[in-house]
Amino acid sequence: MADPVVRSLTVFFPFYNEEANIERVTGAAVETLVRLGLDWEIILVDDGSRDRTGELADRLAAGNPRIRAIHHRPNRGYGGALQSGFRNATKEWIFYTDGDGQFDITQIELLLPLAGRYDIVNGYRLNRQDPLIRRLNAFCWGALVKYLLKFRVRDVDSAFKLYRSEIFRHIEMKSNGALIDAEILARANRAGYTIGQVGVRHLQRVAGEQTGAKPKVIVLAFQELLRLRKKILATPRAQRQTGQAATK
Repeated sequence: MADPVVRSLTVFFPFYNEEANIERVTGAAVETLVRLGLDWEIILVDDGSRDRTGELADRLAAGNPRIRAIHHRPNRGYGGALQSGFRNATKEWIFYTDGDGQFDITQIELLLPLAGRYDIVNGYRLNRQDPLIRRLNAFCWGALVKYLLKFRVRDVDSAFKLYRSEIFRHIEMKSNGALIDAEILARANRAGYTIGQVGVRHLQRVAGEQTGAKPKVIVLAFQELLRLRKKILATPRAQRQTGQAATK
């Protein structure tokens, strides 16, 4: 059974052209949540996919009343997809992971016990299974945003995070691109919410294609960082705080 702090949980996935993965990752999530015995829901965010992802999302939602499908037309970008997931969640805690199947959903059990101490639990990737150039780009990007936005975590863009839902009633989300993870972490940190961390397995992509390393995506991320930095650093403190901030 899950840690008693987390009794109700929204799990959501952003999908873009993931017809080869959506049924597998959604099925694994359902199996895990049923086994954990939580009050749960799953949100499938189809971000303007051009393949059968949207059709399959609707089929999965029609087959299970705890699953909902959200469609973007046109594509809103990775940040826009995450914003939809967070804003449509109805449970006390929110967990998201990417729809590409590069994380093992069963490892959510490593995050849940830390919910009693932290408002956000970041699952950082152990032995990241991505090409070298993508890992180098991620390292440089992570170092830059942590320096400019003044927060610390081991893996900024890891798509395996657990959030207390009330955070999203206190912070804004403006990024539509790859800055979104850093924006949320930095704003939450400025607002006084605490961040814990735990290592999780990272898996090789077995189907579909990566899109996060495209030049257009990278340029947009830097543009958003320059445009939003001052506003992110001006995020006001929230009225409530819990626990002590993690520093490792």
